[in-house]
Amino acid sequence: MTKLTTLYELYGQSPWIDNIRRDWLNDGTLADLVAQGIRGVTSNPSIFAKAFATSSAYDHLLSTAGDADAEELFETLAVVDVQDACDVLREVHDASRADFTSGLRRYCDGFVSLEVSPHLARDTHGTVAAAKRLATAVGRDNVMIKIPATKEGLPAVREVLGAGINVNVTLIFSLERYDEVLSAWMDGLELARTNGHDLARVASVASFFVSRVDAAVDALLPEGDVRRGTTANAQVAGAYEIYRRRIASERALALLGAGAQVQRPLWASTSTKNPSYYDLLYVDFIVADETVNTMPDATLAGVLDHGDFASSTLLDDARIRRAAARLDELPSEISLSAVTDKLEIDGVNAFVDSYVELLATVSAKIQQATKP
Repeated sequence: MTKLTTLYELYGQSPWIDNIRRDWLNDGTLADLVAQGIRGVTSNPSIFAKAFATSSAYDHLLSTAGDADAEELFETLAVVDVQDACDVLREVHDASRADFTSGLRRYCDGFVSLEVSPHLARDTHGTVAAAKRLATAVGRDNVMIKIPATKEGLPAVREVLGAGINVNVTLIFSLERYDEVLSAWMDGLELARTNGHDLARVASVASFFVSRVDAAVDALLPEGDVRRGTTANAQVAGAYEIYRRRIASERALALLGAGAQVQRPLWASTSTKNPSYYDLLYVDFIVADETVNTMPDATLAGVLDHGDFASSTLLDDARIRRAAARLDELPSEISLSAVTDKLEIDGVNAFVDSYVELLATVSAKIQQATKP
């Protein structure tokens, strides 16, 4: 039993990997991670930009591109990556579906996430169209389409779930927005039921970003302040409180009774940004049942080496309340809502920048591969 299987089997948290690479698919690295206990894959424009810039695994595919449009070609290559990753996770997905059907768990696992273009973050209709196109292109029932939790993204979440498509709602930074995401999830499942979809086949996670909150709040606190490095996990505790309350509501229970899966909270951005902090600050202390932690490579390596999940602040009601109460300790002059609003704007902009960089890399590789 690895640390990853312990995390899932004893604590109910699914470890996912926040990375996807063609060379990992070619050389069996992803399959090996799955064998060690990884139960899902997430991707975003920054991850694809890095993969395209640092790997030669795509070069042979680009050599036949001709004068193809860079964005269309990227989407084609990303779809193939996600299809292959879905196939690697197929056994996990099928086994988890059996657990869900038997009533052992209230969700399925084994998903691979693919994000709509970040240029659509403020475009509801464009997001819905892109999500439907990508889901059809991948053609796997264990693909999740990532949609940002912007004000314009929330109605798109409803429409896409209502079409029977799995959704990973991403870029959630505040408790208020997370509460809205849960409402959009329930709206979407009710629409899916109206549209005749099997609710048991519609999965969703809500990706709550963690470490970036501490990075932003810490900058507003004095050097050496004991409250540094505490806000992010306090927000996680608050989000988990909201999850448990909303999932036990009459409305949610009616959906679960109709066969729906729960929408699990997913802790994202879980690498430590401050090198002086414990490297698993955003893993060991936020372990909880019916949640996901999607980890970048270095964080995952740390978990496999020295993860210690019994120290989590989310393992019982008293710990959860104490952890969430840390939010009340912030000085009154710090507006957490202002911080999280800016983080959402910055998050969208960062993904747009990565996407532009990605397309420039693809264009340059096309030109290089097609030179006579």
